[in-house]
Amino acid sequence: MALSVLDRLDLPDPLIAVVGATDHPGKYGGTIYRNLKAKGYRVAAVNPLRDTVDGDPCVRTVMDLPETPDIVNIVVPPARTMRVVEQAAALGDVAVWIQPGAADAAVRQRVDELGLESLIDACIMVQARVRS
Repeated sequence: MALSVLDRLDLPDPLIAVVGATDHPGKYGGTIYRNLKAKGYRVAAVNPLRDTVDGDPCVRTVMDLPETPDIVNIVVPPARTMRVVEQAAALGDVAVWIQPGAADAAVRQRVDELGLESLIDACIMVQARVRS
């Protein structure tokens, strides 16, 4: 049985890929990336328009990550979310956490069709706790 998205936050050292991570002030992708990092989570920045985020290396797609993430956190518009969902499914045992505003009806349907473990329209910053 696959771990739920929330259970994956409690893994000993989960890797969370933040798709839409950025240094742009005021953008949720950057806020979420830095929040999770500050709470002690291992985070990977994913953004095709950046080489680094918060001084960390940034990859173009989740397929370019050197390690399969436990959670793919998506903070992009629904049209881009659809592509990320397809990529996440190809990775295998991952869960998708789709931030509020990043999913539309087509994304929700595709997540169901792919059988992805998912959490949609919930903010990861609210659920993620400081890790000791």
